[in-house]
Formats: sequence, structure tokens, C-alpha cells
Amino acid sequence: MAAVSRRGLLAALGSGAVGAGLVGAGVVAAEASGRGSSAGPSGPSGAGTSVVPFHGEHQAGIATDVQANLHFAAFDVTATSREDLASLLQDWTAAAVALTAGEEVGEGGATGGRPLAPPSDTGEALDLHANRLTLTVGVGPSLFDDRFGLAGARPAALVELPAFPGDALVPERSDGDLCVQACADDPQVAVHAIRTLSRIAAGRAGVRWAQLGYGRAATVDPSAPTPRNLFGFKDGTANPAGTDTRTLEEHVWVQPGDDSTGAGAWLAGGSYLVARRIRMHVETWDRTSLAEQEQVIGRTKGAGAPLGHAAEHDAFDPASLPASSHVRLAHPSAHGGAQMLRRGYNFTDGTDGLGHLDAGLFFLAYQRDVRTAFIPVQTALARQDALSEYLEHTGSGVWAVLPGVPEGGWLGQQLLGT
Repeated sequence: MAAVSRRGLLAALGSGAVGAGLVGAGVVAAEASGRGSSAGPSGPSGAGTSVVPFHGEHQAGIATDVQANLHFAAFDVTATSREDLASLLQDWTAAAVALTAGEEVGEGGATGGRPLAPPSDTGEALDLHANRLTLTVGVGPSLFDDRFGLAGARPAALVELPAFPGDALVPERSDGDLCVQACADDPQVAVHAIRTLSRIAAGRAGVRWAQLGYGRAATVDPSAPTPRNLFGFKDGTANPAGTDTRTLEEHVWVQPGDDSTGAGAWLAGGSYLVARRIRMHVETWDRTSLAEQEQVIGRTKGAGAPLGHAAEHDAFDPASLPASSHVRLAHPSAHGGAQMLRRGYNFTDGTDGLGHLDAGLFFLAYQRDVRTAFIPVQTALARQDALSEYLEHTGSGVWAVLPGVPEGGWLGQQLLGT
């Protein structure tokens, strides 16, 4: 079993810190990188034993079939040296290898260590197996300041997102030096993973903010039913398939030579992630007529067909839809053909104290360049989308998602050392 370094383990044992927390189901499939998945027995005794391998050309959790649950966390780095930052990512790598394999973390795990010392694994995921857990790590623009000598390695495309009309962003729900996306088919497995990485990070990084998500609001498996968001509409009909290698290379994976300055050469094989916490005013939406809802979206609520058509995947001319409809404004044809791979999740975080649900979509979009994908799309939506009346963007962040990790390597090795 993979184990964290002695320094990382001692830091974890010495801290009780834990992490807090719009656009299907399917069998585990190989990623476009060639990464496969091994499935356990299909009966009850084998439930949750499917494993998505950690190592590969690209990080898992991007083109991987979307799991049922999410725990996303952003971290502020408190380490003061490049060496300590590298040590943190090395320790996270060792833990991620164990966690994604469904194994306990650290020497002794949850029950086999010294009785008078805290266990190295918190134990809440015992007997839950891997449940297709994936851990996907990114680095934010704020990491490339003068703390670690990384300013010259900041990719040109790792830009701060502009202020969009209508944004109501809360700083405590936005940005972060590092991010970790934990996805699994069991919610406790995902929570355990973030909790574990948070404990390991003690003294070197702390959770800035986190978000739980459920009921995947996107799929990368074209054979799976398109999931629905909390407005009741199918979401992500045109999402790229996780097995469409050509489309992923063109629109999702960073390619060698993408950064003309050469600063971001280390990111080849990675991607860029935009995360947006979008509160949906469901009470207002629920009082809106069906006809108006369909005009706002540009699709029928039942079949998900473009207006004027019968089936979800019917070919259509975006110009035939209402000018302010969400589908028309977000269509790739309006943005030079740019596409994003979405892995959104629904969320419900109680109420706002006024009797309204604090619920919505945690939007996750992977792309090759945010300057030609998310930014122009969101600019158009923020200015003209009729759906904006029912939405409020309360959290935001952008990260460069690290390339995949080969056997024997570690997260961020291309950026921080050899």
C-alpha cells in the first residue's frame, strides 16, 4: 500500500484538521488517454469495487465517466518554501494512489497502528471500497506569485476570470492556490478523500472553501441518459464524449506548443478548469409557465428536443431558437466552434434563512484555453441569456489542471522538479 512521507504523516497525525465542504450513469470505461478501469464482481458483495487507475497520460476525473457524487475543495498554501510545496504534492500523490485503489492510507491504516497514537487513516471509508474514486488536482493563478519562484512558469492561458455582469461572487467561496476534485459513486468515499488530503496538508496548506455535489448534471457517455438540472431540464446534451480522442485533444487537453511564451510547456497533457457555484432561484422558476421555461432554455422540457423538433439529438439551426435562449447563446457555433467538457453537479445547501432553498449547479468545465472557451461563452450569457434572471453566480475559480502522473512520478513534478 502506498504511504505518505514521514514528514507528511507526522503533520497529519499532529492535526485534527478536516476539509469542509448548468449543465449519467454508465459502466466504467477507458479514458481517451488509454487509461482503463477494472471492475469487481457485479453482485452485492462486489458493490463499489470498481477502480479507476490513478496513473496515466492525463489525470482521471476529467474524461472518466461521471460518478454520482462530488466533494470539491480549494486550498490556500501556507508552506513557505518550494521544497515544502513539492513535498505536499508528493504526499498527496502517495495518498491518492492508495485512496483510488480503495486502500487505507498511511502505515497502520485506520486500525493497525499504535494504540496510543491517532490512526493514519480516519476509517470512515472502511468496507466502502474504491467506488470509482478519482482525484483531480489543479494549481491556481495565485500560486505563481513570488513565494515559490514560479512566476516565470505561469502559463499565458492561466488568466484571472473577468467580472461578468450579474456576478455576486463571495470571496470565501472563490479561488485558491490548489484545488482537488474528488468524485465517487459513494458520497462518503469522496468526503473521506478530501478529509484525508486535508489532514496530510496540515502545516503546508489549508482548506479555503469546499462544495458537495450530487446527482451528476452532465455525462461524458453518449449512451447514458442525459441528466437533468434542478430546473428539470436535460443538461449537457452536446457534451463531448469521454472516448472522443480527437475532440478532447482539440478542445480539452493542453498540447505541446500551446503556450507561445514557453512558460507553460510543463502543462502539456493537462487542462484548464473553471468552477462556478451557480445558485438557481428555484422558487421563481417554479412559478414560471412551461411555455416560458422552454423559450428561456430553447429546448422542450420532456424530450429535451430543440424547439420545433421532436428528439433531443435532432440537428437544428441555433438561429431558429429565441435570440435570448440559453441553448442558442451557448452553442459552439456562436463561439468559433469552441467546446468545453462539463462535469457539473447539483447541490442543495439548506436554506438562505428566508425560506428559500440554497440550491443550484456546481458547474465544472474543462477546456484547452479559457480565453477562447469559457470567457467568451460566459460573457455572452451574462449579457443576453434570459436564464440569467433565475441564476446567481456566488463562487468562482480557475485552475491549471496538472498533467497525468506516470508510474513512479508525482503530481506537479513537471512544474516543480524532476
